[in-house]
Amino acid sequence: MAQNDRRLVMLVYVTVKPECREAFIAATAENARNSRLEPGVARFELLERGDDPNRFLLVEEYHHERAPAEHKETAHYLKWRETVADMMAVPREGVRYTVLSAGDENTGQL
Repeated sequence: MAQNDRRLVMLVYVTVKPECREAFIAATAENARNSRLEPGVARFELLERGDDPNRFLLVEEYHHERAPAEHKETAHYLKWRETVADMMAVPREGVRYTVLSAGDENTGQL
Protein backbone atom coordinates (compact mmCIF):
# COMPACT_ATOMS: atom_id res chain seq x y z
CA MET A 1 0.00 0.00 0.00
CA ALA A 2 1.42 3.38 -0.98
CA GLN A 3 2.08 5.82 1.86
CA ASN A 4 -0.45 8.36 0.50
CA ASP A 5 -3.15 5.65 0.26
CA ARG A 6 -3.04 4.73 3.94
CA ARG A 7 -6.04 5.38 6.12
CA LEU A 8 -5.48 7.89 8.86
CA VAL A 9 -7.18 9.11 11.99
CA MET A 10 -7.23 12.63 13.38
CA LEU A 11 -8.00 13.04 17.08
CA VAL A 12 -9.01 16.63 17.78
CA TYR A 13 -9.13 17.71 21.42
CA VAL A 14 -11.49 20.60 22.18
CA THR A 15 -12.31 22.48 25.37
CA VAL A 16 -15.21 24.90 25.11
CA LYS A 17 -16.41 27.71 27.33
CA PRO A 18 -19.20 26.39 29.59
CA GLU A 19 -21.74 28.86 28.23
CA CYS A 20 -21.01 27.66 24.68
CA ARG A 21 -21.39 23.94 25.30
CA GLU A 22 -24.82 23.38 23.72
CA ALA A 23 -24.10 25.62 20.72
CA PHE A 24 -20.80 23.81 20.16
CA ILE A 25 -22.50 20.41 20.26
CA ALA A 26 -25.16 21.54 17.76
CA ALA A 27 -22.64 23.05 15.33
CA THR A 28 -20.30 20.08 15.59
CA ALA A 29 -23.08 17.51 15.16
CA GLU A 30 -24.13 19.29 11.95
CA ASN A 31 -20.53 19.30 10.70
CA ALA A 32 -20.15 15.60 11.59
CA ARG A 33 -23.35 14.63 9.72
CA ASN A 34 -22.16 16.42 6.59
CA SER A 35 -18.60 15.15 6.94
CA ARG A 36 -19.81 11.53 6.96
CA LEU A 37 -21.18 12.15 3.45
CA GLU A 38 -17.73 12.99 2.06
CA PRO A 39 -16.23 10.18 -0.04
CA GLY A 40 -12.88 10.41 1.78
CA VAL A 41 -14.37 10.13 5.27
CA ALA A 42 -14.68 6.69 6.89
CA ARG A 43 -15.75 7.89 10.35
CA PHE A 44 -16.52 11.19 12.04
CA GLU A 45 -17.62 11.22 15.67
CA LEU A 46 -18.09 13.72 18.49
CA LEU A 47 -17.30 12.37 21.96
CA GLU A 48 -17.84 14.11 25.30
CA ARG A 49 -15.31 13.52 28.06
CA GLY A 50 -16.86 11.64 30.97
CA ASP A 51 -15.36 13.74 33.76
CA ASP A 52 -15.71 17.18 32.13
CA PRO A 53 -18.77 18.14 30.04
CA ASN A 54 -16.87 20.97 28.37
CA ARG A 55 -14.14 18.77 26.90
CA PHE A 56 -14.68 16.92 23.66
CA LEU A 57 -12.87 14.66 21.26
CA LEU A 58 -13.49 14.58 17.52
CA VAL A 59 -12.56 11.23 15.98
CA GLU A 60 -12.05 11.65 12.25
CA GLU A 61 -11.03 8.65 10.15
CA TYR A 62 -10.10 9.18 6.52
CA HIS A 63 -9.68 6.70 3.65
CA HIS A 64 -6.51 8.32 2.31
CA GLU A 65 -3.90 11.04 2.96
CA ARG A 66 -5.58 13.68 0.81
CA ALA A 67 -8.97 13.43 2.53
CA PRO A 68 -8.28 15.73 5.52
CA ALA A 69 -7.24 18.57 3.20
CA GLU A 70 -10.29 17.93 1.02
CA HIS A 71 -12.47 18.00 4.15
CA LYS A 72 -11.07 21.39 5.17
CA GLU A 73 -12.19 22.86 1.83
CA THR A 74 -15.86 21.93 2.27
CA ALA A 75 -18.53 24.52 2.98
CA HIS A 76 -19.72 22.69 6.12
CA TYR A 77 -16.21 22.58 7.63
CA LEU A 78 -15.58 26.27 6.89
CA LYS A 79 -18.95 27.14 8.45
CA TRP A 80 -18.15 25.02 11.52
CA ARG A 81 -14.68 26.54 11.94
CA GLU A 82 -16.07 30.08 11.84
CA THR A 83 -19.05 29.25 14.07
CA VAL A 84 -17.06 27.61 16.88
CA ALA A 85 -13.93 29.78 16.82
CA ASP A 86 -15.02 31.98 19.74
CA MET A 87 -16.48 29.04 21.68
CA MET A 88 -13.08 27.51 22.45
CA ALA A 89 -11.68 28.00 25.96
CA VAL A 90 -8.25 27.07 24.56
CA PRO A 91 -7.12 26.43 20.98
CA ARG A 92 -8.10 22.97 19.74
CA GLU A 93 -5.34 20.41 19.28
CA GLY A 94 -5.31 17.88 16.46
CA VAL A 95 -3.12 14.78 16.52
CA ARG A 96 -2.67 12.71 13.37
CA TYR A 97 -2.30 8.91 13.40
CA THR A 98 -1.72 6.45 10.55
CA VAL A 99 -3.82 3.28 10.71
CA LEU A 100 -1.51 0.26 10.91
CA SER A 101 -4.03 -2.33 12.03
CA ALA A 102 -7.81 -2.21 12.06
CA GLY A 103 -10.67 -4.53 12.86
CA ASP A 104 -11.10 -5.70 9.27
CA GLU A 105 -9.16 -7.52 6.59
CA ASN A 106 -9.15 -4.62 4.10
CA THR A 107 -6.34 -2.44 5.44
CA GLY A 108 -3.46 -4.33 3.83
CA GLN A 109 -1.62 -3.74 7.09
CA LEU A 110 -0.73 -5.75 10.23
